[in-house]
Amino acid sequence: MLAGKKIVVTGVASGIGAETARVIKEQGGTVIGVDLNKPATNVDSFYTADLSRRDSIDELVSALPSGLDGLANIAGVPPTRPPEQVVAVNVVGLRYLTEKLVPKLADNASIVSIASLAGIGWPNGLEAIKASESLDFDDVPEFCKKFGIDANRSYFFSKEAVIVWTIKNRWTWRDRGIRVNAVSPGPVETPILADFVKTLGERVEEDMKVMDRPGRTSDIAPVVAFLLSDGSGWIKGANIPTDGGMSAHILSEIHAL
Repeated sequence: MLAGKKIVVTGVASGIGAETARVIKEQGGTVIGVDLNKPATNVDSFYTADLSRRDSIDELVSALPSGLDGLANIAGVPPTRPPEQVVAVNVVGLRYLTEKLVPKLADNASIVSIASLAGIGWPNGLEAIKASESLDFDDVPEFCKKFGIDANRSYFFSKEAVIVWTIKNRWTWRDRGIRVNAVSPGPVETPILADFVKTLGERVEEDMKVMDRPGRTSDIAPVVAFLLSDGSGWIKGANIPTDGGMSAHILSEIHAL
């Protein structure tokens, strides 16, 4: 349960972010929403921010209160957006916001980021992922050019990077009891599902053939809420697949199980 906890939720206006806000409220928490668009319900306070811009994030962090019990990094852009924007928001903006916000987090706070089944191939992308660890907003276009982060690669890369960032920061703020975890959904029925199908085409269609159904936001939000709660206090640096068994299927195919 999240009674009495103050949680920042990015991407709060729609999809997984909106459902996560609803679950937090249902469990007694306070939702501090962040998005480009104003949500209709389930927020106690709201801040507009563009997570592709350093100045916008700086303004957001300055405005947010201290003593925050959690951060749900749910905002993201789909692969139909320009690759530079995908990397700026899904990777650089997520990390920059989190690191800037840590001083305003309470001890024993929880950070949860939405990764994706699309990031399951991270061990094969480590050269670019490691090179991105010091990536700044201004350097994104050149980085994408150097490592071939095009429209077909950008989303996969961005989610691989989030998973690796989560693993590497498992104990970064351990002295304050702050933990970091990720959730990796499979294809989920949200407003951007059509964007994924349009961009990824046959790959998504093949996934759909072996899935029992696409995910729902109601499948994902409770897992995020659990990781924000005290009940997950000893889970650190984990990436929890929430994908109807798709990651297990992929691993089974890879290892001929």
